[in-house]
Amino acid sequence: MKFTYRPSEQRGGGDHGWLRTFHTFSFSDYFDPENQSFGALRVINEDRVAPKTGFPTHPHREAEIFSYIISGELSHKDSMGNVETMVRGDIQMTSGGKGIAHSEYNDHPSKEVHFLQIWALPWQRGLTPGYYTRHFTDEEKKDTLKLIVAPLGAEGVSEEREGKSVTPIHSPLHFYASLLSPSASVTHTIVPPTAASQNPNEKLVYVQLVQTSGFNTSAAKKDGKGPLVKITSKGGEETTLGEGDGVFIRGGKVGEEVRLENVGAGRGEIVLFEMDA
Repeated sequence: MKFTYRPSEQRGGGDHGWLRTFHTFSFSDYFDPENQSFGALRVINEDRVAPKTGFPTHPHREAEIFSYIISGELSHKDSMGNVETMVRGDIQMTSGGKGIAHSEYNDHPSKEVHFLQIWALPWQRGLTPGYYTRHFTDEEKKDTLKLIVAPLGAEGVSEEREGKSVTPIHSPLHFYASLLSPSASVTHTIVPPTAASQNPNEKLVYVQLVQTSGFNTSAAKKDGKGPLVKITSKGGEETTLGEGDGVFIRGGKVGEEVRLENVGAGRGEIVLFEMDA
């Protein structure tokens, strides 16, 4: 495996008043030729939307779009007739397919909403649009890697609109989440690729530590505050993430392991993506 560390400070985005956002990949006015996508991943935006504001109705097509709620409330409406207000632990998946329109709004009178907006490229164009919603508690994610999203057809995945099953995605992507206590560790074992993989001998992994307490890497390392997550492989690769930081992992083989250990002082909220290369 090869690790490429990506500090939070190198992300794009900005403060637009109603929206504070960080972009892992090129998005909107932010362009980074070295970070335009990673496997099927096209967008990871860490968004904070002020009360009584949001994204007005806009179109999407040929993308799998999901929101992972960190705090606050996010209201969703779309052209398929879905109306939903999501809270912490909720995940909402929209399969854009041939085309949909939706809005994402913070209707709360006083609290901002903090969420990850994630886009992945589908494995097939022209799909029928779909909508799925799930809820995963903090307890389900405590000191473990909880599988949240997996390719349609994988074990434990259901096309039910809502329920307790893993959220379906029409893309070769697995998405896990963890709430990792200080001194706790979890190990991710790389899973087999999808049947349609063009490169079955290599997998991609991306890990990001969500900015929940506001401590960045340099402050956490200097003052010992906030979570710090040490990422290691058996091959000797190693890096440490502060909040907002990420690491791109290339060259993973099925069955190989990536270890995540919280060596900081606070609970860390971790998201891990695994994709076909």
